[in-house]
Amino acid sequence: MATVNVGEHGAIALTARSEEDAFAELAASLRNSGIPPGEILGNLALFMPSKHLARLLFFRDIYGLVLHTHGIIAEFGVRWGQTLAFLSNLRSIFEPFNRHRRIVGFDTFAGLLGVGSEDGAKPACRDGDFSVPSSYEQELARVLALHEQLNPISHLRRFELVKGDAVHTVPAWFEAHPEAVVSLAIFDFDIYAPTRAALLAVKPRLFKGSVLVFDELSDDVFPGETVAVQEVLGLNTLRIQRSPSVSRVCYAVVE
Repeated sequence: MATVNVGEHGAIALTARSEEDAFAELAASLRNSGIPPGEILGNLALFMPSKHLARLLFFRDIYGLVLHTHGIIAEFGVRWGQTLAFLSNLRSIFEPFNRHRRIVGFDTFAGLLGVGSEDGAKPACRDGDFSVPSSYEQELARVLALHEQLNPISHLRRFELVKGDAVHTVPAWFEAHPEAVVSLAIFDFDIYAPTRAALLAVKPRLFKGSVLVFDELSDDVFPGETVAVQEVLGLNTLRIQRSPSVSRVCYAVVE
């Protein structure tokens, strides 16, 4: 039976005990693998469960939707940064010389901030849930820079991490970048207040063909995202679509 589990750094997962045990064994296998260090990165798929691989394949399909559009990629809610790194590598595969395809990630890097009544009580999320270790954003920036170093036009830095309360940082960033149009916006703040702020800031920078990805839309655990989308965009203005291989993430193309 699936249960709501709160793990390290306040992460919430809907998993069965048997799944948790299998995930733990795979993680241990990765840590204790006899694969030589020089070959471990090329064999990560050996340890990747299908649900995580499905999410990567989803974003590969999403990148295909924006490949012939112009503008930046913005992720609202970065946490560990896997999606940012994956998108950076997709950019290097499919459009290696597109210097305008900047990738910008927004996060508190201290967990949720601004949980309110719009976010319900199932489960009772609190400020600080989904945190990462102190100064983790510096480690993430180092990793993202290494990815860029291995790919074309490595002399140009094409990513940016913006730390702080999104209610303030997202509008401030767009005000400071009047040139930015948004090709792909990924909303993964989970809760109402920062999601609403990001939607309001992004809305004037969208165009026909922009893609919006939502991680918690119609999610009874995190209703705040749906409330924010309804208030700012209106659900009946969006053709909301999903991939059959992933359970909750969905997207809409601006028409």
